[in-house]
Amino acid sequence: MLDAVVIGGGISGLAAAYGLRRRGYRVTVLERQAHIGGNAVSERLDGFLMEHGPSTVNAGAPVATGLSRELGLDPERCDLGAGVRRRYLVSRGALCGISVHPLGFLCSDYLSLGARLRLAAEVAMPRGGGEETVAAFCARRFGAEFAARVIDPLVGGIYAARASEVSVAALFPKLVELERRHGSVLGGILRRRRHGATMPGSRLFSWRGGIGALPRALARRLGETVQTGVTVRRIEWRRHGFRLDLGAAGGIDARTVLIATQPHVAARLLDGIDGPAAAAAAGIDAPPLAVVFLGFRRQDVDHPLDGLGFLAAEDERRTLNGAQFCSTMFAGRAPEGHVAVAGYFGGAREPGLGAASADELIAFARREFRDLIGAHGQPLVARVRHWPLGLPQYRLGHQDRVAALVDASGRQPGIFLTGNYFSGPSVAACVAEAAEAAARIDRFLGGRGNVPIALPNTSGSRHPIAGVGEIEFGERQVSA
Repeated sequence: MLDAVVIGGGISGLAAAYGLRRRGYRVTVLERQAHIGGNAVSERLDGFLMEHGPSTVNAGAPVATGLSRELGLDPERCDLGAGVRRRYLVSRGALCGISVHPLGFLCSDYLSLGARLRLAAEVAMPRGGGEETVAAFCARRFGAEFAARVIDPLVGGIYAARASEVSVAALFPKLVELERRHGSVLGGILRRRRHGATMPGSRLFSWRGGIGALPRALARRLGETVQTGVTVRRIEWRRHGFRLDLGAAGGIDARTVLIATQPHVAARLLDGIDGPAAAAAAGIDAPPLAVVFLGFRRQDVDHPLDGLGFLAAEDERRTLNGAQFCSTMFAGRAPEGHVAVAGYFGGAREPGLGAASADELIAFARREFRDLIGAHGQPLVARVRHWPLGLPQYRLGHQDRVAALVDASGRQPGIFLTGNYFSGPSVAACVAEAAEAAARIDRFLGGRGNVPIALPNTSGSRHPIAGVGEIEFGERQVSA
C-alpha cells in the first residue's frame, strides 16, 4: 500500500507529490493525459516561444522561488524585461499608456478628473462589511469609474471573469485585508512601499524554456513516481485506506488520496465519498477560453510594445479580453528583429468566443492587433490553443466552497484536495497551495517523513502502469 496517490499531473499535483517524496513517503502520481504539466505548456514555434497557459511567476512568492532554486532552475531564470515601462488599457478604441508607478492613475487622463479625485479620497472612505463582489468593493472604495475602467478590465483580462460576479475576498483577499488592517487600501500599499515592497508587476519572472520548465523539472525529480495515460475511474474507501479503480490497469491501494484535478473531475471522484465536497467542487464553473499567439516582423508592428500588454474594459466592446506583449516581457520569446503577441478570448464575458474556430479567432486577433498596435502584414506564426474549461470562477460563496473542500479530510479521513480553485490560479498560488496540501497529508500520516531526502535528477521518462498505453494528448482543460 502506498502512502499517497496524487490524481492529476499538473503543477499542483506534481508539486505536492514532490513535497511528499522529499519527506520520504511512497507516492504515485496518476495523470490521464500522455503528458504532464496540465495547462503549463510552453511550445517553440520557428524561434518563437508560445505559452499556452500561464506565462509568469511572482518573484515575491517564497515557495515558488524556493522551488525554482531547489530544482536547479535558477540558471534558466529570466526576469521581466527592461522594456516594460507602461501599463496599457483600451480607451475609446485606442491604447492609453499609464505609468507603472503606484500613483500612475492619478497622473493619467485615462480617468476623468472627478474619478481621480475620488480615487485619491479612498484613504478617507469608511470600512465595509460582509461578502462583496470585486466590482462592489472597488466601487465603494475607489469610485464607480475606477471600478468599471480599471478593475473590470483587470479581472476580465487576467482571470477571464466578470468583476460583478466574483468574490473580492476570494480573488483579492489582500485588498480586503488592507482595508481591515489599515482602514484604506491605498494607505496600506503606501506603507508597504515605504518598507521596501514593490508592485507585483515589476517582480515577475519565468524561465528561458517557459513555464513548462517547472513541471518538466518536477517530473525529472519524481521519475517513475509519475504515471501517465492512467485514468482513475472510482475511489473506494477501505478499512485501512483507499482502493482506486484504474479500469483495465486494475487498481492501486493507498493510505491517502490527493485530488489535484479540475473541479468537475474532483466532483465526479468525490461522488459517493464526500457529498459536501462533491457539491462544492461541482459548483465551480470554468467557461471556455482560447489563446491566440501571433509572431510578426518587428517592422510590421507600429506600437513600441513597451508594456506587459493591454487590457480592455467590457464596455469597450472588444472581442479581446486582453493581450500580452510576449517578446517584451522576457528575452528569447521571438527571434531577433521579430515580436510576439498573445490575445485571450472567451471566459465569463463571452464563453462562445472561447469555443470559436481557430480560423475565426486568428481573424479576430489580427483585426484587434491591427487596430490597437498597428500590426499589419501577414504574421509569420499563428497558433490557437483552445481550453474547453478555462479558469475557475471565484463567484460569491467561493470561500464556503473551498472550506467544504478543505474539510473533506475531516469527514472522510485520508481524502485531500488541491488545485487552482483554492487560493488563486497563478503558478505561485498553486505551488504554495500544493505545499500546504503536502503538509496536511504529512500531519495525517503522523509526520514520519520529517527528514528531507534527496531526489535524483532523472531523465524524466514516463512509465505508464503495466497494461495502460499512453493516450493521445488532446486539449487539456486549464488546471495548474
